[in-house]
Amino acid sequence: MSKTTTDKAPGPDTASASASASTEAEDQDLGAAGSQLSTAPRDEIASVPGLGVIGWARWFWRQLTSMRVALLLLLLLSLAAIPGSLIPQSGNDAMKVDAFRKVHTTLAPVYDKLGLFHVYSSVWFSAIYILLFVSLIGCIIPRTWQFVGQLRGRPPGAPGRLNRLPAHTTWRTDAAPEEVREAALALLKKRRFRAHVAGDAVAAEKGYLREVGNLVFHVSLIVLLVAFAWGQMYKSDGTKLMVEGDGFSNALPMYDDFKSGSMFQNDDLVPYSFDLKDFRATYEINGPNRGTARTFTARIRYSEGAYGKQKSTTIKVNEPLKIGDAKVYLVSHGYAPVITVRDGKGTVVFHDAVPLLPLDGNITSNGVVKVMDGYRNPEGHKEQLGFQAFFVPTFNPKAGTMLSQFPALVNPLLAVNAYHGDLGVDTGSQNVYQLDKTHMKAYKDAKGQLLKKLLRPGDTLKLPNGAGSITFEKDIKEWAGFEMVQEPGSAWALGGALAAIFGLACSLFIQRRRVWVRALPGPDGVTVVEMAGLGRSESAKVPEELGDLAAILYEQAPGAPDAEDDTPETHVVPEGAEK
Repeated sequence: MSKTTTDKAPGPDTASASASASTEAEDQDLGAAGSQLSTAPRDEIASVPGLGVIGWARWFWRQLTSMRVALLLLLLLSLAAIPGSLIPQSGNDAMKVDAFRKVHTTLAPVYDKLGLFHVYSSVWFSAIYILLFVSLIGCIIPRTWQFVGQLRGRPPGAPGRLNRLPAHTTWRTDAAPEEVREAALALLKKRRFRAHVAGDAVAAEKGYLREVGNLVFHVSLIVLLVAFAWGQMYKSDGTKLMVEGDGFSNALPMYDDFKSGSMFQNDDLVPYSFDLKDFRATYEINGPNRGTARTFTARIRYSEGAYGKQKSTTIKVNEPLKIGDAKVYLVSHGYAPVITVRDGKGTVVFHDAVPLLPLDGNITSNGVVKVMDGYRNPEGHKEQLGFQAFFVPTFNPKAGTMLSQFPALVNPLLAVNAYHGDLGVDTGSQNVYQLDKTHMKAYKDAKGQLLKKLLRPGDTLKLPNGAGSITFEKDIKEWAGFEMVQEPGSAWALGGALAAIFGLACSLFIQRRRVWVRALPGPDGVTVVEMAGLGRSESAKVPEELGDLAAILYEQAPGAPDAEDDTPETHVVPEGAEK
């Protein structure tokens, strides 16, 4: 007896196993269903001959706003930013740029012509930046409107032949077609599909978050670009060296060094002030890491605004003080010996803590003491004094060198050389850590040698001929270097980066897919159930999910016995059987 059966045997086991790639995927119904899954704008092919100005402009716009061009521009922007990290930039450190020009006399003119000393403000970098910005906007707007249209609509109806889809299954059941469709509709909605009954089938779609993530990713890139541009135009970055007890107010004259963006105004500075009350540093004492810093802590009192309430806090490395868009970072530290200079009559003409700049990891330091006013030489004439100072916090006589052996104040020692004359401060700006000896004369001892002496805390060096003295006081203060950064777009940049990661994750790990369930009465009156699924890309998730759904639906609409063939059976009767 021959029987007429469906394509697959009934049951949940065969439901997931029936997913296979069809050789006839070019079928019209399948092609229509697959094309409807795409949410990207369709590129229109323009014929090259006879485009005209408007045609070429339209073609250029479509190319610029295509996804491949946006990705290419993003890659170019990343590559264009590399020289800004490898080559000194005039906006960050003009001194390094000048030093580079002196050393590389051949490359420097080439770099100047290419704008490599100011990459982020160069014409070519700005062109890539603006084109990427326009390209992303051109990509996002049509995709957004198209996606909104899909959300307002319903999933499309089932193709005519579901068994031609890559993942499908079928079985027979005694349940009525309406009952199967109602059960399928409830099941798909429970699984968070957008589902509705379309004719003789249930159409469902899921994975809209993939396109949402795609749009969020591209919008986040725009936010990052805007935040980067905003931060570059309105940023400010300055440094200030402060000795314990000093104060700072966020005003331009208070900075030691200051640079800002092209659109920055002095009124854009966030109003605040703070005082450095105390600085503490601890170091490893023993072991292979001896002398390595363990903690740097600056204890301050600060206030926000002109009349803000005083608050106490501490600033540590990588733990800045945050006030609005401004951040105060602790970036360096050193020692500031307290120096007292007296004239020949014993009158104090200078008394202050002098910051000295570190030369190595053990804070071997040097600097200059300048006495510009109030000093008169033994003849009664006004004169200026200058002292070169060399300081070691931990001096070891057995080491045979004038270098510190440990960064903490264990055995401090100060070496000074004395000069008198004209410091040259009236001729223009001058580095406070350097001594201009052009119009200065060195003090010499009785042997005609350069006057110099090693001073311990409390020691005094007397100048020859009753010219005065310099005293290394026992009080040794510490100084801290702060960097005040103001970047108004940093919060937006952080938010854009996090949103971009979220959108990219949704775009990569969520699959847009559709499921159809058709239930029709067969020739013998038994309901035939067909299920099929289709995804935007090849993935094991679609057949696995379809098998899972089919197994659940099969429990609600179990399989029916196969129908018998209409062909009559032929019986063969053996001899003698009639009797």
